[in-house]
Amino acid sequence: MNSLPAFSVDEPPVWLLSFDFDGTLCDPDDSPPVSPRFFEMIQELRISQKACWGINTGRSLMHTVEGIMDAKFPYLPDFLVVREREIYRPNRFSRWVGDKQWNKSCEVAHNKLFRRHRRLLAKIRKWVESKTAAVWGIQEGEPAGIVASTSSEMDFIVQYIDTHIASVREICYQRNGIYLRFSHCDYHKGTAMQEVARQLGIGSEKIFAIGDSHNDTDMLNKDIAQSIACPGNACDEVKAHVINQGGYLAESHVSAGAVEAMNALFNMGEDSKNIWAENTGGGNRTRTPEGT
Repeated sequence: MNSLPAFSVDEPPVWLLSFDFDGTLCDPDDSPPVSPRFFEMIQELRISQKACWGINTGRSLMHTVEGIMDAKFPYLPDFLVVREREIYRPNRFSRWVGDKQWNKSCEVAHNKLFRRHRRLLAKIRKWVESKTAAVWGIQEGEPAGIVASTSSEMDFIVQYIDTHIASVREICYQRNGIYLRFSHCDYHKGTAMQEVARQLGIGSEKIFAIGDSHNDTDMLNKDIAQSIACPGNACDEVKAHVINQGGYLAESHVSAGAVEAMNALFNMGEDSKNIWAENTGGGNRTRTPEGT
């Protein structure tokens, strides 16, 4: 699988487009899992807006690559952010190569974090295992994670965690439905996306980000990406988060919602004029989600 034509020093990208994978870009129950119109639009924006694009996900690198293959992408993204923090780019052989400096700094920070706060995490683990049906997950590179039995149980767990880490500046967590992993506050989807943009010389005014779940809120931040959106299937908390910042709440779900949001941002649809005024900033169309 090849990438789109590469940018150069003389002709660098102008826009950065960042997409969550599961629930935002890809729905394995759909056929096809990603709307063909999405890939057509990315190619069009490559030419008209000089846009690069990437996937920003909580999946591991291997799991992300599997997802790309299963969804039969016609070409590779320009970058990946995996495990909500690690940066990878494809080389000329279409193999994913990590950003050595960023990924190493990320690894060192997390190793120090887990050593420094091992007693706090042990306390949380003891409570989780004694008070809930959730499972404390330990795997390579992830010494502290939780899998709840239901979303409501994870809501209960998060309330407990919040009270115990509120005074600890550097420790936070990334939640996606019933899954949660502890992480360093300086490394998340938002800061990783920002680092990719920094290396390309792209400012926040030319960054578009879209996501549907709790772990997307760090990149759905107007200080990092001035054009933010969520699909119609996003959880209520994310819908409220996007609306409160003047972002775009799509009516369509998953990749059709991403297409709708890009239509609005770049005035590519017949009814999209004035929906996203001047591409960024004021005038964004927002809708209040039910139940929020």
